[in-house]
Amino acid sequence: MALPRSAAAAFLRPFFRTPQRLTSSSQSLTRAISRRQFIARTRQPTFAATRSLTNSSSSDSKLYDFQQIQKLSSSPSKEKVLIDVREPSEYTAGYIPTAINLPIKSQPDALFLPAEEFLDRFGFEKPQAEQEVVFYCKSGVRSQAAASLARQVGYKQVSEYRGSWMDWEKNGGQGAKP
Repeated sequence: MALPRSAAAAFLRPFFRTPQRLTSSSQSLTRAISRRQFIARTRQPTFAATRSLTNSSSSDSKLYDFQQIQKLSSSPSKEKVLIDVREPSEYTAGYIPTAINLPIKSQPDALFLPAEEFLDRFGFEKPQAEQEVVFYCKSGVRSQAAASLARQVGYKQVSEYRGSWMDWEKNGGQGAKP
């Protein structure tokens, strides 16, 4: 039974620290192990971008409450776009009327797409940079990440419904289904 690479490296490491001169075969093995460790370290995913999105301050975002969202959904305008950033399965279970679905977790590049590619992928027009985009999700976490992405893309009027779907349901908001 072969040992996992990390276990083999840990087992062999004490032998390579001895002051004895290494033979050519052990030097090759040392280089191979070092190379593998370097490659393994460089292939580790980094989550700096994710952390910055979820920890970003929302001081640039206008925050909506239940009454404001209810008013927006009952009388939509071309200047404001209500965007549900939950996954499609969550969206089809129920969404705030007039909201479009833009799943931030599975499609994080959506707002970065050119308008034509966006239309092909999602089946509706990409929100314009001059429109106010109002994001919501289930509890407010994904909507905060989406707002941060929207600001990175260049949207100036970025808003969030922090209470999101849970607040909508709690307050008796009527959900729509596709």
